[in-house]
Amino acid sequence: MRSETAPAIRLEDYKPPLYRIDTVALNVELVPKATRVTSTFQVERQPDTAAGAPLVLDGDELSLAGIRVNGKTLEETAYTATADRLELVSPPAEPFELTLVTELDPDANTKLMGLYRSSATYCTQCEAEGFRRITYFLDRPDNLSVYTTRLEASKAECPVLLANGNLAEAGDIEGTDRHYAIWHDPHPKPAYLFALVAGDLAEVPDRFTTMSGKDVALNIYVEHGKEGLCDWAMDSLKRSMRWDEEVFGREYDLDVFNIVAVSDFNMGAMENKGLNIFNDKYVLADPETATDQDYANIEAVIAHEYFHNWTGNRITCRDWFQLCLKEGLTVFRDQEFSSDMRSRPAKRIADVRLLKSHQFPEDAGPLAHPVRPRAYHEINNFYTATVYEKGAEVVRMLLTLLGEEAFHKGLDLYFERHDGEATTIEAFLACFEEASSTDLAQFSLWYEQAGTPVVSVETEYDPDRKTFSVSLSQEIPPLAGQKSSKPAVIPLRFGLIGPNGEDMETGSVEGAEVNGDVLVLDRAHQDVVFKNVAAAPVLSLLRGFSAPVRLNQPLQSKDLLFLAAQDRDPFNRWQAVQTLAMQDLVRLAGLVRDGVDGVPSEDVIGVLASVLDETQLDEALRAQALTLPSEADIAQEIGKDVNPDAIHAAREMLRRAVATRLGPSLLPFISGHSSGGSYSPDAQAAGKRSLANRCLHYYAASGADDAADLVWSRFSSADNMTDRLAALTLLVQDHMPREEEALTAYRQRHSGSSLAMDKWFMTQAMAPGDQTLERVKALMSDPSYDAGNPNRVRSLLQSFATGNPTQFARADGAGFELVAESALEIDKRNPQVASRLLTSFRSWRALDPQRSSLAESALLRVSACENLSRDSRDIVDRTLQ
Repeated sequence: MRSETAPAIRLEDYKPPLYRIDTVALNVELVPKATRVTSTFQVERQPDTAAGAPLVLDGDELSLAGIRVNGKTLEETAYTATADRLELVSPPAEPFELTLVTELDPDANTKLMGLYRSSATYCTQCEAEGFRRITYFLDRPDNLSVYTTRLEASKAECPVLLANGNLAEAGDIEGTDRHYAIWHDPHPKPAYLFALVAGDLAEVPDRFTTMSGKDVALNIYVEHGKEGLCDWAMDSLKRSMRWDEEVFGREYDLDVFNIVAVSDFNMGAMENKGLNIFNDKYVLADPETATDQDYANIEAVIAHEYFHNWTGNRITCRDWFQLCLKEGLTVFRDQEFSSDMRSRPAKRIADVRLLKSHQFPEDAGPLAHPVRPRAYHEINNFYTATVYEKGAEVVRMLLTLLGEEAFHKGLDLYFERHDGEATTIEAFLACFEEASSTDLAQFSLWYEQAGTPVVSVETEYDPDRKTFSVSLSQEIPPLAGQKSSKPAVIPLRFGLIGPNGEDMETGSVEGAEVNGDVLVLDRAHQDVVFKNVAAAPVLSLLRGFSAPVRLNQPLQSKDLLFLAAQDRDPFNRWQAVQTLAMQDLVRLAGLVRDGVDGVPSEDVIGVLASVLDETQLDEALRAQALTLPSEADIAQEIGKDVNPDAIHAAREMLRRAVATRLGPSLLPFISGHSSGGSYSPDAQAAGKRSLANRCLHYYAASGADDAADLVWSRFSSADNMTDRLAALTLLVQDHMPREEEALTAYRQRHSGSSLAMDKWFMTQAMAPGDQTLERVKALMSDPSYDAGNPNRVRSLLQSFATGNPTQFARADGAGFELVAESALEIDKRNPQVASRLLTSFRSWRALDPQRSSLAESALLRVSACENLSRDSRDIVDRTLQ
């Protein structure tokens, strides 16, 4: 029988729990296939709860082995227990003690939610609703409890026993080969932040002294032999702790901070109180196996999870509809940290690239939802770019609108007022309203409305009156389930650039609130007039990407070229280059689709070529400017009747034209910016490698006689993974001579590193060409591929589906079929991984009729499957809407 979508959970139906569990004492006897969990809860009926109201606890695939109330075993008539629910029919009126016994099989838990084993290490993942797979519980974020956890295991198999909080007691169990450890977390927390880890792990220790002089023990636990790969992660942690003290005044609050790296993990990392569990790809790094991007990701993710200690743990969400309250805010904080550690302009561009490539398509398709959704069927499917990345942009807009001083006053008030609480978006915004004396009622629409606003701009200069008029309008394109939208508050950072390239001074402004260089658009249409403008300016709008909107500003090529050369705002200089390139790529793709010969624009080739000579820009920024819009970005710009083959051909056409123009001038950058000497992941060195490899990317397409040999030489002589992988990618994705030799050499060198092998799978999965589909199928049977490991699935199948448009959206539909069938198989083991793979179909309606029909057929076959998980059912049904 076909599975059905779970009933919708709605924000408007929220009600506080009838009971609260104030303290939790867990006794976990760890055995691979028969772990026994004894849970003792102190339960109290809430004042508004009627006497005799049942206590209902959540479960998920649980089996109850015992139940007692106040020490007495209950009669069977006093409760009902199923795999997903435990109900006490008539609990005591006074506070009482409830003891439950459940038995688990961690080895069989392929969903990687709740308690499972990863490479013989016991670990947990409880966000969002994994704790109910360990014991029956009030598994909701607004039930905050103080936890004491006793772990017991074989001393030989699990010498390390970890849980939340501080270690209270540990020792051997007399007469057995087992030992125990008791951990106590004094800070009340929701069940999703519970964690335990037990196994034979190596410890990498360090210390940190907080701003008040408190000594904190820092530990990273990894598989034996990988201790030397933790240096960067530990350094990133200490820098994160110091930065959060200096910038946000947040001090760590326990005696110990532990990080554990595991190889089987559905997410990137998890912020469990005092015991962060990480996907090992965000901990382990050395120059031999990790790229510059890997180092930057580790730095950012370590910081993100640490920053959650305040924005997520000390202050948490009342319900899952408030997820952006912790995730969007914490992404904003980790973005600011990375900006301070690296090139701020390059980081901003990278963040906006991510937003536009992941969140904008989500906002425009069937999976669109507000930053704070009003309803969901499966909460696991709402850990999205909208909640994280757009959520961060909303916080950034608060900073832009209020100014730094008022913003930090509001955030300080939030920390002070809501510490130890599970709270809401309304309470968050109220702190900023009070601190700044600003009404944020209209601003709150950013949390309520789905879709990306389109801001349209028209300008006119009157030389006689010396006025510059700007006509602004905003709208959100119609979305399913959202009949109309209201005007949002949109902060537009701007500059009026004069003929000499300098920002112009202006007189008064009419028609809008202007705070310094920020113009506030808060109506559907506004006419803004700048007075006393001495000459016709070029409007530089949305500087720094001050709001997550699409800008419809019809600038002529000469104005874009002017902005690309003169704008003092680094982001808008980059955006001008991107806009020029995008316009030409859309034009070329249309010509290719129609079978008409096309020639890339000389203006575009020239502006890209000029980037190399912009020595006042740092290398990372120049590398970003030289990177053409991706094929997915071009498809998004075209919007409908998308032909991925035409887009690929157009992009390669422009790449070759730029390469031909630049020619030998690329060589000094390739050879002159080698790492030279010892490798360093710092921003300056990484920027040099980024520019060198971008130049190599063009030179490989130049047609030069020595291009293939140069790429091979870079591959074979590289002394770090960044340069080696850049060359391998060119050899494979350009199908250059010695492609197979390079793949074999890479495999021989890195077969012992699963993280390095992920890159090997990914590189092949993203290669264009009809042979790639069969290669991906063959790689699914490769001995190095583990279909049960989420990282392997992401490296091969997710990379194919999201990073190879020409092959995923093949005209014969075979790419869609491969991904759909693979998702069905994965869904049987791990629904979260399967549902995320299925999101690759989100833009199927934008494809040309033949491809969209084939994509729909593949989705319908998935939808018709019996016993499809709730996670995958939710994604497929919404995608087909």
